[in-house]
Formats: sequence, structure tokens, C-alpha cells
Amino acid sequence: MDSIRSWWERYRFQTVVVTAGIGLAWLIRQTQGVAIMEAYQFLSRPFQSSVSKQEILQDAQVRELRYRLTELESQNQRLKELLKVKVSFNGSGIWAAVIGRGADSWWNQILIGKGSNDGIKSGAYVIAPGGLVGRVTHVSPNSSQVLLISDPNSQVGVVISRSRISGMLKGQSQNIATIEFFERDPDVKVGDIVSTSQFSTLFPENLPVGRIKSINLDKQPAPEAIVEFSTPLGLLDYVEVYPF
Repeated sequence: MDSIRSWWERYRFQTVVVTAGIGLAWLIRQTQGVAIMEAYQFLSRPFQSSVSKQEILQDAQVRELRYRLTELESQNQRLKELLKVKVSFNGSGIWAAVIGRGADSWWNQILIGKGSNDGIKSGAYVIAPGGLVGRVTHVSPNSSQVLLISDPNSQVGVVISRSRISGMLKGQSQNIATIEFFERDPDVKVGDIVSTSQFSTLFPENLPVGRIKSINLDKQPAPEAIVEFSTPLGLLDYVEVYPF
């Protein structure tokens, strides 16, 4: 008994630290780091920008309208040449709340609170204030999983609204993505509006995606540009789902 007491008095601090560390690691694993993220948000709140989430979403809506106006102007020019325009939206979408997203997959996927019981099917495309969000990949009776366009596994056929230059957009696990152009010398400028292409097999055409932030024409094997999404994908509360 004396030896146990002596051992405890000698290694008490180390034992408490190791036990606390194991407990903290288990808690982080079970909550997928949500507790740490909440603590970080609380501690960093005094240093965060004073811009409210509502203002960010309103700004996204303004950007979407501006991008749609640019796309409409481009369509009008094509109408004079082709005398026809395809319509991107058919019928009414299904509004759904975002009910889940993992701390380790924040930019990869979201879980929404509507499923097959509400008429949602795999392959449906998802939008929000600002433009394109992603597409439904898995559906259960009361919820659906959405692959975000910011996921590195997501590939979206896009087009530059001004010049109609096409490319492939790939997510970068943040609020930007890259476009790899099909042409060696694409007609693209910083600030150009990016929308889904008529050649896309996963999304309808003319959905706003974002705008060109920077360009690297020397990138190999093909020229590349950085796109800033028009939708604040990190702040989604509600989305709208359309069949496709």
C-alpha cells in the first residue's frame, strides 16, 4: 500500500496529464473536432470581421444577379445568331435545410434534411444564393448527401460567359476552384463570369459558378485560372434542389 501511495505521489501529475490527453483525443474523435471548432469560433470572435453572415449572403445574392445579367447579355448575343435559348430551370425546386457537415469534410459535402420521401433523387443539382452548390450523390428517405463543387473530386464543365471559352472546374477544398482550359491560348480575363457549360453532363447550362480571380497561361499541360465561387459555400443554411 505504501509503495502504491509513493508511486502515486511521484507520478500523479504525469498520470493526470496522460489520462486527460487520452480523454481529449477520444472526445475529438467522437465529435469529429466539432468541440474544437466551436471553441475556436468563440475565442476568435472578438478578432473576426464585423461583417455579419446575413450581409455575406445578401452580397452573394447581388453577385448572383450580376452574374446572371452578364450571362443574359451573352445569351442575347447568341440569340441573334442562333434564334434559340435553352432554359436552365424547370419547375420549382425543393428547399431543404443543411443539417450536417463534418469538420474534416467542411468543403467536401453537406447533409440536407430532405430525401426520397420529398421527391429528391440522386443526380439532382443544388443551388443557393449566389449560384451553384453541387449535386445530390446519395439519398435516403428523409435526408440527402450533396457533393459540393469545392470538393477536389468534383468536376464541372464550365464556360466563360464573355468569350464562351470552355474548361473543366475542379474544387480545392476552399471557397475557390481551378479551371483547366481546353484551349492553349484562351480568351479569359480577371473578373470574367464563370457559368456551367452547355456540354456539362452533370448540370444544366448557365448556372452561375463564380468569377475569375487570377490566370496562369504558362501552366502545364494546359492554361489554368483560379475561380472564386459566387456562393458562400462555408455558410450554407438552406439550399434549393432541382431534378436533372
